[in-house]
Amino acid sequence: MAFNNITLMAQNKITQTAGRNVLGEFAPKFAELNDDVLFGEAVWNDSTLSLHDHSLVTISILLGKGLVDSSFRSHLEMGKKHGITRKEIAALLTQAAFYAGWPNAWAGFRVAKEVWAEDDAATEKERFQQQMIFPIGEPNTAYAKYFIGNSYLAPISKEQIPFNNVTFEPRCRNNWHIHHATKGGGQMLVCVAGKGWYQEEGKPAVQMFPGDVIHIPANVKHWHGAAADSWFAHLAFEVPGENSSNEWLEPVTDEEYNQLGE
Repeated sequence: MAFNNITLMAQNKITQTAGRNVLGEFAPKFAELNDDVLFGEAVWNDSTLSLHDHSLVTISILLGKGLVDSSFRSHLEMGKKHGITRKEIAALLTQAAFYAGWPNAWAGFRVAKEVWAEDDAATEKERFQQQMIFPIGEPNTAYAKYFIGNSYLAPISKEQIPFNNVTFEPRCRNNWHIHHATKGGGQMLVCVAGKGWYQEEGKPAVQMFPGDVIHIPANVKHWHGAAADSWFAHLAFEVPGENSSNEWLEPVTDEEYNQLGE
């Protein structure tokens, strides 16, 4: 089955037209089932699983049935677009070897090496970008003096409630700081990719994973940043308030950071 006509939607959905393009006249019912059911809301766009996980499941099944053909390659290529990394596909094929057969795994590795060959030249930043729909943006030079390590800033919206996507390289974190306000104010963080940390003064640090939301009250000293072994990105929403201002304070030292663990 060819997947050249799959469109990856901004809202993490896919639209398939290959069935109608190839078999629309010869087998219209099959084409309809392929495009509207298999790749429609019933299966591939069922949000119970992410597109990343839908791809992992499909690749595993095809390998288990020994179908390491053009369809398998197409699903590997689609899985890569859905964020499956070379490390993940290698782990999947290694485990599958014990259940689907050693020869099948060898055949799968031959195709996977070709599909992920470009990753040898891809940077960590490019691979991390594949994990999220928001852009990483440009180096955060304007605030670099308030960060340890490299960060990036991408404005997402300037209307109503302006917000940015902030991306941190591993171990990067911002200084302790306070969002001051006499009424309202504060900040909200929404993790969109990777793994990171948030900590308020006098409280244990909290790990952040995709989907986690942190509500930061005004006038509370805190910091946030990436885990030591992972890139990290969050949306940062500035909550409107009266007499709002940001106060940047001392850095989070290596000694403090290294005590966090993983």
